[in-house]
Amino acid sequence: MTTLYGIPNCDTVKRARDWLATHGVAHAFHDFKKAGVPADRLQAWVDAAGWERVLNRKGNTWRKLDATQQSSVVDAATAQALMREQASVIKRPVVEWDDGRITVGFDADDWAARA
Repeated sequence: MTTLYGIPNCDTVKRARDWLATHGVAHAFHDFKKAGVPADRLQAWVDAAGWERVLNRKGNTWRKLDATQQSSVVDAATAQALMREQASVIKRPVVEWDDGRITVGFDADDWAARA
């Protein structure tokens, strides 16, 4: 089954969930706020998409970090440590599709081409 990971009040996650429902894609939702970030899945996302793609450096959470925290993220290990500590710095949504593919972020055109 397809699993969408994110935060329920995130507008992009809401659009992604609506898209999945509209297109009849059965899926489970994993709430980072309530269930945390699964460490084994985080590693799979980084392996599939790269830590630079999974880490959201454009969001409010990243901008609120002090310069020391931001500059300490230099590789996959330090990025994952921050993402486990502050799930809101993960680019949303992360989707594990039922065929094993992993996507980060929401792009309706890209998703339609994959469906």
